[in-house]
Amino acid sequence: MQYLEKGIGNLEKHIENCKKFGLTPVVAINSFFSDSDEEVNYIIKKCAEAEVKAVISRGWEFGGEGTKDLARAVVESIESGVNHYHPLYDMSLSIDEKIKTIATQIYGASDVTYSGKAKTQLKEYIELGYNHLPVCMAKTQMSFSDDEKKIGRPTNFIVNVREFELAAGAGFVVPILGNIMRMPGLPAIPASEGMDIDDEGYITGLS
Repeated sequence: MQYLEKGIGNLEKHIENCKKFGLTPVVAINSFFSDSDEEVNYIIKKCAEAEVKAVISRGWEFGGEGTKDLARAVVESIESGVNHYHPLYDMSLSIDEKIKTIATQIYGASDVTYSGKAKTQLKEYIELGYNHLPVCMAKTQMSFSDDEKKIGRPTNFIVNVREFELAAGAGFVVPILGNIMRMPGLPAIPASEGMDIDDEGYITGLS
């Protein structure tokens, strides 16, 4: 329970973020045999306080049959008419204003900073007429911040835009935050480290 109580702020922030788009989420409690009633009831209670429904999903144990309650809750939410989607920001905002809106409203950051490279790229994109494009932020999935060690619901942090990428064909600008490994991903020690070829042309380490 102590870990659940410490981490519940992360779920609460996700719920708040959904509501910023005009959507009321349904929270699925992915049930396992090791879950205690105390833990499950705590999540249901916290979700109720946030005015959203939490439903136990027993798909792990019963397959599709165990997810019927969740499916019904989702349909009920859709048909209730309470959801009225709207974007987070107005497209007329500048690129840096869009980034700050996402960073402060969705991540909970206090501010945004830019590296020298990012500032130069941003200036170029504006001059090329891409200021109207939406942004697609790239950062660690481990935290609301750009630092994977800041878990739960961090506060009073600043995110840094390291650099940008332009997806002109797809129609969006990609701010890259913090130190992340981008696709294609590799393990800490690539398999190539264990490969070799001898003077006879015999290759080892391929399996």
